[in-house]
Amino acid sequence: MNSAEWHARIELRGRVTGAGFLVAPGTVLTCAHVAGDGADLTVTFTERPGSPPVPARVVAHGGWTGGATDVGDLAVLELAEEVPIAPAALAPLDAAHGPVPRKLVVYGFPAGFDEGTLSEQRVTAPQLIKREWLQLEAWHPGGQPLAPGFSGAAVALAYTGEVVGMVTAAAGSRDVRTGRMMPTQVMARYWPGLQSLVPTSDHTTADRARLRALVERAARAGVDCDPVRLYTAAADPFDPPPPEEGFASLWSAALFVLCELDGPGAARTVARFADRLEALLRLPAVEPSAPDWSPILVELAHSGAGDGLIRVEVSAYSGGRRHPVDSGTVERHRLHAYVRDRIEAAFRYLTPGADELVAFALPRDWLDWPVDRWESAPDDTTPLGCLYPLVVTDHARRKASTRHVLTRAWKRLDALPGARVHRVECCGPEEPGRLRMRLRRPDACLAGFGTAPAASRTRPHFDTSLTAPAPVIVWSRGGCGSGQEECEGADGCTGKAFLDALDACVAAVPPAELPRHILALREEADAEEDHWARGIQLLWDDPRVFTDPHAVAPAHAESPVA
Repeated sequence: MNSAEWHARIELRGRVTGAGFLVAPGTVLTCAHVAGDGADLTVTFTERPGSPPVPARVVAHGGWTGGATDVGDLAVLELAEEVPIAPAALAPLDAAHGPVPRKLVVYGFPAGFDEGTLSEQRVTAPQLIKREWLQLEAWHPGGQPLAPGFSGAAVALAYTGEVVGMVTAAAGSRDVRTGRMMPTQVMARYWPGLQSLVPTSDHTTADRARLRALVERAARAGVDCDPVRLYTAAADPFDPPPPEEGFASLWSAALFVLCELDGPGAARTVARFADRLEALLRLPAVEPSAPDWSPILVELAHSGAGDGLIRVEVSAYSGGRRHPVDSGTVERHRLHAYVRDRIEAAFRYLTPGADELVAFALPRDWLDWPVDRWESAPDDTTPLGCLYPLVVTDHARRKASTRHVLTRAWKRLDALPGARVHRVECCGPEEPGRLRMRLRRPDACLAGFGTAPAASRTRPHFDTSLTAPAPVIVWSRGGCGSGQEECEGADGCTGKAFLDALDACVAAVPPAELPRHILALREEADAEEDHWARGIQLLWDDPRVFTDPHAVAPAHAESPVA
């Protein structure tokens, strides 16, 4: 849920009464029974430690009359001042349930958890009770049940963070682990202002996530643009015109694109709007000099139980801490889908405003796997490497001694204006021992290979680059026919052409910027079949980005079922 900054704790006369969630910079939704009479009401955003409570008042009400089964248990709160927090994103109306149960996450404040805690739920069935509620049931029998303090909390899809409804009640019995959720379409019945915040189902999950992320980055960077002009430039001739009063903000324009446009052309407009906004973000005036990476680490390993099983562990890093997301042993044919879903889940832990980085730590014999080509979502065939900066690293280089040497190397690289390529030619490469000496020089940065690691002629050189250790290694998965013995490095050699283009392309790119630069190259190569960077693989290893794997903070300071 992207760090859950939009989750709120509601207090009435200084007493915690429940939860709520931000849907606009100055608007929070909660239950009417949580807001009470609205006297001395405050809202605290607990995921912003140290931020003071914000006074609030009730400006709309669902008509709830006080009974446990009375309808309209919704209150709209107006904050005394707008908060600089990205509001919650709402999911399409049909997203809460499907043929396969969808894991939902609720963030509430039951007794003993003033800082908040999570509960995993799912919808029992799509049947509305009293045309008002969907029934929730615990995802795991032993997990945190719904309880007082969860009322008013957003119910969000676990793997996207998009909101599908709001908790209104728990079963009230320790033996029954169910509750009730008011879905967004019912909430919109009581407060029409919500209708303009619910996206249509014509946009894919990846498109919605990309546009939201770009708008957040633009807001933080202070991008100066006219939202009306941006929308007009992206719109199809048959798309509706912008409102006569214009858009109050870039957020308003993005919501208009997601919520008001439907039909076959809607996805194209969203893509063009996002592309134009991304182009503005790439301008030197707003692009940071060095990325503030917030990585997602996917560690794959041989399971020891046969070639068909792979051990997977996914973590997210933010604020100098490692957050375990999930781990398991997975059959190889299920690996792509398993990793894809866990990467999506990991985004809720990332530092707001930081640049996402997806890193695969692989066994040495798997380093050439085309993980950048794995599809990014069930409904989106965009490769992961064309959506996020994506790198690989050798799992063996995670040991403490190698991390120490690499950290010292990166401190030197921070001062370099560009990435100097040390070429490892497919024809007559230098002796591995001499290569090791060259890669240990103070100005050494990037080892470039025109062949894949499996090429017999250059395999010893690739292993030397890993153990030297070279901070950055780049190669072509399809270069030079994988290093044929008869190649003499002539002008027609694809490996030589790759290294020539690579050298020219990264000479002015600071080493810390390489993951983002390779992302742009992969996007170009995905659109051009004969692009020289098609099949490019980036091994990029800055230990400062990753917390020591042996210094992992516990996931919970106390048991959620205590």
